[in-house]
Amino acid sequence: MEINGKQFSSEEFAQKIETLTHEGVQEIVFVIGSSCGIGKNVSARANLKMSMSKMTFLHQFARLILVEQIYRAFKIIKGETYHK
Repeated sequence: MEINGKQFSSEEFAQKIETLTHEGVQEIVFVIGSSCGIGKNVSARANLKMSMSKMTFLHQFARLILVEQIYRAFKIIKGETYHK
């Protein structure tokens, strides 16, 4: 997660995760950058650069938001309902 990363809707995020799993990806690692950005070495290694929002969040909130979006993505993938 970094400032200049691509933003996804919940549905697009779910589709990205589903695509990765169909491609055989067994592990997805999320790195949350600071309010000053993410290190160039870390950014260069990323397969995908995502942004949660143009807003800045506390690290604790960013983790919570990310976990909730991962949970929501799997609910979407399974076709299960989730409060919107």
